[in-house]
Amino acid sequence: MTALATAVFVVTYVLIATERVHRVAAALGGAAGMVPIGVVDADSAFHDRDTAIDWNVIFLLLGMMLLVGVLRQTGLFEYLAVWSAKRARGRPFRIMASLVVITAVASALLDNVTTVLLVAPVTVLVCRRLALDPVPFLIAEVLASNIRGTATLIGDPPNIIIASRAGLSFNDFLVHLTPLVVVLLAVLLGLCRVLFRSSLTVDPDRVAQIMAVDERASIRDPRLLRESLAVLGLTIVGFVLHTRLHMDPSIVALLGAGLLVLLSRVSVEDALGEVEWPTLPFFMGLFVTVGGLIEAGVIDQLARAAGDATGGNLLTGSILLVGVSGVLWGIIDNIPYVATMSPVVDELVATAEVGSTDPEVLWWSLALGSDLGGNATAVGASANVVVLGIAERSGHRISFWRFTRYGALVAAITLIIAGLYVWLRYFALAGGLAG
Repeated sequence: MTALATAVFVVTYVLIATERVHRVAAALGGAAGMVPIGVVDADSAFHDRDTAIDWNVIFLLLGMMLLVGVLRQTGLFEYLAVWSAKRARGRPFRIMASLVVITAVASALLDNVTTVLLVAPVTVLVCRRLALDPVPFLIAEVLASNIRGTATLIGDPPNIIIASRAGLSFNDFLVHLTPLVVVLLAVLLGLCRVLFRSSLTVDPDRVAQIMAVDERASIRDPRLLRESLAVLGLTIVGFVLHTRLHMDPSIVALLGAGLLVLLSRVSVEDALGEVEWPTLPFFMGLFVTVGGLIEAGVIDQLARAAGDATGGNLLTGSILLVGVSGVLWGIIDNIPYVATMSPVVDELVATAEVGSTDPEVLWWSLALGSDLGGNATAVGASANVVVLGIAERSGHRISFWRFTRYGALVAAITLIIAGLYVWLRYFALAGGLAG
């Protein structure tokens, strides 16, 4: 059964990577392929906590897509596109840098998916105004989102799992991971300047045209804009306070979407028409396919093999967690991986010998590997898939390999720097900054 489940997953992944069929068809086909071999049934696909479709992710996406869809009708994104282009004086790299910084800041307060849903439409519009290819800008933003989301408890779903299992606070993530993330964002900006240099040229006439535009004329419905921003603000507050409210982010998003549709004059049909529908079944199929690997014990075997390979050495364990987690998340979704690996890390922390290095370093290594590794491939993180859907809908399709060509390089460099950071802070300088 293990071999069959692995074979189904590999075939699914190859079809997604080679794009011989649409990625939605490949993901749903992989999910269906897990059924006849006996590793997936209705309960494990739809109801099991560890292996089923993560409905929290699906409904978070749906709620935020509805909110963004209504916002799009106000003209806000056109306003922001013109405003940002004028502030950067039409210079492509300045625009890219500003959008990357905006994405990074937002990812510290919101989850990655919500961030890219808000920023990507602005990006497409500003690039359309300047006749630029939006693909490099979108890729840079999603890479920044995954990097910055590492630094906070709510920035990425795996961090919530790790915090719950290890008893870590919001401030713990800030203290331990933010210094590294600041460095990684600076490295990302430098890489963007090099990787996308051929795309960072613009027609001077286009710049002159956009500098002459009054961005305020872009707002088509001021009343709807005020209502949308008020509801979006309440939704963001709900995300920040969701643990205290005992309410999942998906419920917060759906409540926000429902409230906005109720208050606004936008019809339900128009709101639903803005949803990136192909993205949702793609996630469903991917969740079920990875769930089949969990049911067959494949991920558990990989996790325990990684744990056994440490030999009780904290440094070896930490570096291995950064590397293995980073590689695996480039292939499978990080949520089931972290959920499976957390008990293993918990056991390693509990049995580690007391020394100059706090065994808690293993949790930070797991977080860094699983979060940063998501940049490696087009399906490595939820935000990546969402951006691919937005780009395709706007007529700028991003292939699996085009994304991966840049993402894998950024992931490799950031993971190497993360490994050096772990060694320096928690081992070479143990007893100093590590406390």
